[in-house]
Amino acid sequence: MLLFVASQWGLLIAQLMLSLSILVVVHEFGHFITAKWFGCRVEKFYLFFDPYFSLFKKKVGETEYGIGWLPLGGYVKISGMVDESMDKEQLNKPAESWEFRSKPAWQRLIIMLGGVIMNIITAFVIYMAICMVWGIKSVPNNSLKYGIAVQDSLMYDIGFKNGDKIKSVNDQPIEDFNKLPLKLILGDHAVVERDGKEETIALPENFIGQLVEKKRNRIPLATVRVEPLILFVSDSSGAKTAGMKVGDRIVAIDSTPIRFFDEIKTFVQPKKNDSVLVSYLRNGQQYSQSVLVSDEGQLGVLGAVTAHQCDSLGYAKLDTTKYGFFASIPAAAGLAKEKLSNQVAQLKKIFSPKTGGYKAVGGFKSMASIFNPYEWDWEDFWTMTAMLSILLAVMNLLPIPALDGGHVVFTLIEMITGRKPNQKILEYAQIAGMIILLALMLYANLNDFFGYGKGR
Repeated sequence: MLLFVASQWGLLIAQLMLSLSILVVVHEFGHFITAKWFGCRVEKFYLFFDPYFSLFKKKVGETEYGIGWLPLGGYVKISGMVDESMDKEQLNKPAESWEFRSKPAWQRLIIMLGGVIMNIITAFVIYMAICMVWGIKSVPNNSLKYGIAVQDSLMYDIGFKNGDKIKSVNDQPIEDFNKLPLKLILGDHAVVERDGKEETIALPENFIGQLVEKKRNRIPLATVRVEPLILFVSDSSGAKTAGMKVGDRIVAIDSTPIRFFDEIKTFVQPKKNDSVLVSYLRNGQQYSQSVLVSDEGQLGVLGAVTAHQCDSLGYAKLDTTKYGFFASIPAAAGLAKEKLSNQVAQLKKIFSPKTGGYKAVGGFKSMASIFNPYEWDWEDFWTMTAMLSILLAVMNLLPIPALDGGHVVFTLIEMITGRKPNQKILEYAQIAGMIILLALMLYANLNDFFGYGKGR
């Protein structure tokens, strides 16, 4: 078991490292190419940071290219710029024509935005490739035959029930069921169809905070409701010991008829480490077996859980739309715009104390956990990388000194007032920004292991 978990985390870490390496190089290249475009000298271009020593370095022309040993990002050192290198000796000399500080404000603004722009372009290009190679997959919300199966008890507390068909969130129709969880987290009310009537359910402002606080942020809010046809039996389960097999259809538990898979939980949860009588159909013949319930309140069987399984069994439809080169351009632009909007909305939740969104802030462990832990799936890898690219762009635009957004703010003030900020102010702001970033990074990573996010 420990070896299995270790191999899972090894796969997750490998995917995260490759993804971040690509995105860091792309981001820094945005600063590099715009700096060179405007005639600035770039002294260093590094993947990862290199305090004291580097793993690799090679000087080509005026620039030293290298790989550092501290995987917390990367950097380009542009001559005459107040950055993390804090090269005060150079800054105390008169500005040279090839230095960043000698360039007009509009050029410096473009250089500062170069990384963010490259991250957005990268996400757009990845989405174009996904559109052409794998296509965009969706589960039409109106295709759910039996509505939803509620997976999280908080959904029950709010007012959702098994069999509900969620029609809209914040008066916006839900077209793709895959997008429902994020819509619910960001919304304030939802409309469901229940027993042929529409009902409005209020969503709590601190919905995301409650999910994270109770360690349930990795449990799906709701899934497609399916019939009790068994598609998986755990080798160490009571169901396996009792002789149950893939293809069996559960029809009753303790003589109570079962119509949907989610109803099984109602009867087995109270019987932890006890036995229940399970009746099931196999090849048209009914059998009954006493099955031991696990200490987690489970039989050890699963029904249709993936979109492909639900589609093949008629519980929901899986649509895959592939695009040609020219058609993929607007499709990718739409995806990038949607993901960018979602990231901004989530940031608002995080910075609003009432929502409890700050509890969901995670570090490298959380970032790794978004990848596939079972196999290296290139479609999944590039989908997650595109999302991280958008996230990196948004985070770098935050108006914090030491981030691109902080430099942009000072440059915009200069463009509006016509006066350059005092060099000392820039230096102090850079130091303050670095302290803020280190504190945020420490909080996020500690939250993964010791805080609200440790259930991830």
